[in-house]
Amino acid sequence: MAAAAEKAGMGAPVPACPGWSVGDLLRHTSYVHRWAAGYVAQRLKRPVADLSEEQILAEGPGDGAVLGWFREGHAALVRTLADADPDVDCWTFLPAPSPLAFWARRQAHETAIHRVDAEQAAAGPGAGGVFEPAFAADGVGELLMGFLARSVRRGRWPGLGGNLAIHAEDDPARADWLVAGRPGAAGVSRGPGPADCAVTGPARELYLLLWNRGAADGLQVTGDPGVLAAFGPALQITWS
Repeated sequence: MAAAAEKAGMGAPVPACPGWSVGDLLRHTSYVHRWAAGYVAQRLKRPVADLSEEQILAEGPGDGAVLGWFREGHAALVRTLADADPDVDCWTFLPAPSPLAFWARRQAHETAIHRVDAEQAAAGPGAGGVFEPAFAADGVGELLMGFLARSVRRGRWPGLGGNLAIHAEDDPARADWLVAGRPGAAGVSRGPGPADCAVTGPARELYLLLWNRGAADGLQVTGDPGVLAAFGPALQITWS
């Protein structure tokens, strides 16, 4: 991510984040790294008041210093996760086998998706994003079984107008998910099922598509494509 950001230049626009420069992208991601490391290192049991996105971008270092600041924060996050007690007890906001597993997974995908942002800032939309199938499928799983399932529980999922089946054909486990998006039947589950639209392809392509960093061009889409098109606008990602 740092290398791609340096290549793009701190003032380059970020295609998937309208209004952000690459410097803003680094400020955001490094703040999140420091924020996550704090929960693990300090064993915080409750969410604490955090800066707004506007404050993060305004109060972070300037473009001349932000690349080094990003690298320092990332290194500190990796050390914190590597040195933490496997049984550390701290606050989390999505289901996971343990708090440490949650924070490692969440920061891996936070960084991976924003690495794609930096790569696309350097080389244009559609660039970047080389991931092992198992990692990409895990990122799809976190998005669907974590963030989407949480939105459904909170009553914040508007639905898609139909059911959406997602198939990662190159994941070792051949992962499948079913997003129930019909009115009055919202939900998400692992495994296949009847759907109004099905999207099949490499896990990497699905990962980028569902995180709004890629298009469906290299995927097989059957049924009503409007169901798939509704997914991105329907899901709003928040930190907690």
